[in-house]
Amino acid sequence: MEIQDYLRILQARWKIIAVTTVVAILGALGASLLTTPMYEASTRMFVSTSSGASVNEIYQGNLFSQQRVTSYTKLLTGENLAQRTIDKLGLDMTASALASQVKASSAPDTVLIDVKVQDSSPERARDIANALSDEFVVMARELETPERGGAPAARVVVEQQAQTPSVAVSPKTTRNLALGAAVGLLLGLALAVLRDRLDNTVKDRRTVEELAGSALIGTIPFDKERQTQQAINFAEGHSSSAESYRELRTNLQFLEVDNPPRVIVVTSSLPTEGKTTTAINIALVLAEGGQNVCLVEGDLRKPRVSKYLGVVGSVGLSSVLAGKADLDAVLQPTQYSGLTVLASGPIPPNPSELLGTETARQVLADLRGRFDYVIIDASPLLPVTDATVLTAMSDGALVIARHAETKRDQLSRAVGNLHSVGATILGTIITMTPSRGRGVYEYKYYYETDKSLPQMQQAAPAQPAVQQQPPQHQAPQPPAPQQPAPYVRDEYPSHQYGPNGGDPQEVPAYQGAPAYQGDQSQQWYGGPDHYGNEQQAGAPVPPTPRRTRRYRDDQEPWSETDAPRDHTQ
Repeated sequence: MEIQDYLRILQARWKIIAVTTVVAILGALGASLLTTPMYEASTRMFVSTSSGASVNEIYQGNLFSQQRVTSYTKLLTGENLAQRTIDKLGLDMTASALASQVKASSAPDTVLIDVKVQDSSPERARDIANALSDEFVVMARELETPERGGAPAARVVVEQQAQTPSVAVSPKTTRNLALGAAVGLLLGLALAVLRDRLDNTVKDRRTVEELAGSALIGTIPFDKERQTQQAINFAEGHSSSAESYRELRTNLQFLEVDNPPRVIVVTSSLPTEGKTTTAINIALVLAEGGQNVCLVEGDLRKPRVSKYLGVVGSVGLSSVLAGKADLDAVLQPTQYSGLTVLASGPIPPNPSELLGTETARQVLADLRGRFDYVIIDASPLLPVTDATVLTAMSDGALVIARHAETKRDQLSRAVGNLHSVGATILGTIITMTPSRGRGVYEYKYYYETDKSLPQMQQAAPAQPAVQQQPPQHQAPQPPAPQQPAPYVRDEYPSHQYGPNGGDPQEVPAYQGAPAYQGDQSQQWYGGPDHYGNEQQAGAPVPPTPRRTRRYRDDQEPWSETDAPRDHTQ
């Protein structure tokens, strides 16, 4: 794994790391609060030997004292001295328990011994330390005095008495919290890496495209509103979900420019992945773009489209396939302009066999001829074969995968079911992606409308312009004179030269120009007009079309445009 992988894991699994760290800190805090406070009292003793007269004897005595210090340190923590201390103070505890509370140490090359005693009571810790020191002085004298009598070889003196401690030495809450945070952080990182390695759900574009073998054409963010209102009102919606579906519409229209898919199946690996909601909004966003769309409720086992859109679901596709109704009778308009719904109808006992009939193929062909797009909400791929049958009759399928829910093997098996019948996979869609944190892709950028400027009413999609016919002139009106219409340069057909400077060719008139009304002051006395139409006597006279000369391929200009000619002169 590279550094980027660890950073990705940190970004994706930061909750695991945070929770683990907090739990460890809370554990350390709880342990500190539950631990009984311990107080420590300390005393110091000095070890000496009989000094000699010469330097050599003094040096030998000093080495002897240092050797004795090491031995005395062991004796101070022994059970013998602890029992003598218990007997002196009358403590209700065992010698081994008291010995475990005593610590003795000495600095190298010195004759000083530090004794520390810990106890839950500061006063008792002081008393034990002082009594222990006194008893050790007596014990050392007994050990160093020869059996036949005489001066002891070494002498121990209490140099510093123990004082009553005021601050507990344990637990050390600050240290415990720091250790808990460090341990929790390391443990959280380990759990995050392990969780990421064991996670086999789909979350990113690369994984989905590798498993499906097709491009990811859309990602739909999670929207709580879709749980109650599945259909998006695109006429008023500019949310991230609406913009995501508009991007999906654009990608869908450019999947195959020469032969764009028109009959599209929307399916998924398993239920609850958002296929029905996605199918509904794909149909709505296509209708918003001016397309005539039919939404087919192809899930004959658990239909939901009719419920979400508020149409009648008791008659529909199954009725047509069973020969109990005509297609025209079951197509239902909706409140959304450009969207027609073909409901599922009664649930049949054999949906797969019913959808695989020739009648179903003819129904889809009939819908293809009537509508620009046919969107089919099909059953999931893994539980049943209905979606596979429908996809084989259509132009292809859009496979839905739910973010962090659909497993890799499930998506792979679903795609394999489609490939086994030779069906086309148009693309994949990831639904319910997170709106924050990791998983927020580039499609989430939103360009907000400036509300301070004047707003235009919802405009209908532009329709193709209709070719205008040459003006048909009518008989003259009553003798009231009329002003001649202003001359418009592009009002009439013009001529342009053909390829490589060839003969002039007629080009259509500019469609946006107003029709010529004629000059009522001049009369036409019959005969064909300039368009070849017979005119009656008295009709207004149309001027001759201007001949506009274009530049030739050799960039040499032609002569200026000819002036319009008046045939009345």
